[in-house]
Amino acid sequence: MFSRLALKAAPRVTAALQSQRNQASRLLIPSQTTGSNHNNYSSISATDIADRTQRLLDAKAQSKLTYDDLASKLGVTNTYAAQLLMGQAKLTEETAEKLREALPTVSSDDIKEMVSSHPMRTFDDEILKEPNVYRTYEAITHYGEAIKTIINEQCGDGIMSAIDFYCDVGTTTGKNGEKRVVITFNGKYLKHLEQKVDENTAKSPRD
Repeated sequence: MFSRLALKAAPRVTAALQSQRNQASRLLIPSQTTGSNHNNYSSISATDIADRTQRLLDAKAQSKLTYDDLASKLGVTNTYAAQLLMGQAKLTEETAEKLREALPTVSSDDIKEMVSSHPMRTFDDEILKEPNVYRTYEAITHYGEAIKTIINEQCGDGIMSAIDFYCDVGTTTGKNGEKRVVITFNGKYLKHLEQKVDENTAKSPRD
């Protein structure tokens, strides 16, 4: 199942960080095919986010904490801890204090920016070329119709939220002693709304 999986911070360039740098380059370099900027989000600086991510990953490497260790100190899931470092989730004031204690080499400016800014929750499609990410994406698409059918059968006509949502990555041992990956999605069930006229509080005008 697809998630932005926890990646080791020791290498200078991780798949997620490279994806951010690719996105940054496309924000800054005009498209050769259209002559315009691709994904031109004027409200963010992708290069600043990529540089901050590198500093945060360096701080994690220096601390020698795993993502499970960091998640335990922050009181969040391990994938959420990874997303915080990679600029894909918002840091709250409460969790900021815990992050300062867990990664003391992180600058106050970086912490302040993580608290005050709102992340652009996107990704560069180049990351789908990374085998680990691609295989989890493939699993979701391959099992997608079956998953949808079972959600409908068990819950009704609706979807699993990816906002009121928890994702956790762990491991277990198979019957032959092999290590196996376990990815848990825990999302709130959201029912599709029947759009009753008398419950619509913002009707469109009619000329």
